[in-house]
Amino acid sequence: MKLQPWDDARQMARAAGKSDSGRAALRMMRTDAYLLILGFRLRQLVLRARIPLLNRIVRLTQIAFGGIELGNDVALGSGVYFIHSVGSVVGGTARVGDRVRFMGNNTVGTARDNGYPVIEQDVEVGCGARILGPIRVGARAVIGANAVVLSDVPPDCVAVGAPARIVQRQPAAVEPLRAAPGGSR
Repeated sequence: MKLQPWDDARQMARAAGKSDSGRAALRMMRTDAYLLILGFRLRQLVLRARIPLLNRIVRLTQIAFGGIELGNDVALGSGVYFIHSVGSVVGGTARVGDRVRFMGNNTVGTARDNGYPVIEQDVEVGCGARILGPIRVGARAVIGANAVVLSDVPPDCVAVGAPARIVQRQPAAVEPLRAAPGGSR
């Protein structure tokens, strides 16, 4: 595991819907979300170097200033974006893919100590959502606000409710705007 600050910034910019250009990445480096990920990456290096006190200090700092609890055995992909970190917990051996966006006050963990979730890349997790147990959330899925996800979510689907039910995502049927006949405004 290596510290990957530039890659995280580029991927966070991409997750935020901005280009992954250098300028967008530099803007992401000034966010609280970026500092949380950087702290997490530092903690992973410190754990591998077997410096437990420094890991604890950084972890407590993240809890105190970011309001977020990230477990020692969690794996976070590049550009994981905690838009509002306060109240969020990612614990145990949960696996989170690249460019996953957490809207805030989320829990990713276990309900019965029977395993932890795997969240694939480009997933959006709504405010207050809970993802619990040995389940898989497919790529590009959307977890609705306050959903309680206790079973697998297929890729490109939406999970809503408590307990969550799967809603197939429909392609957008948006008509392109056209200029009015006879000229423009």
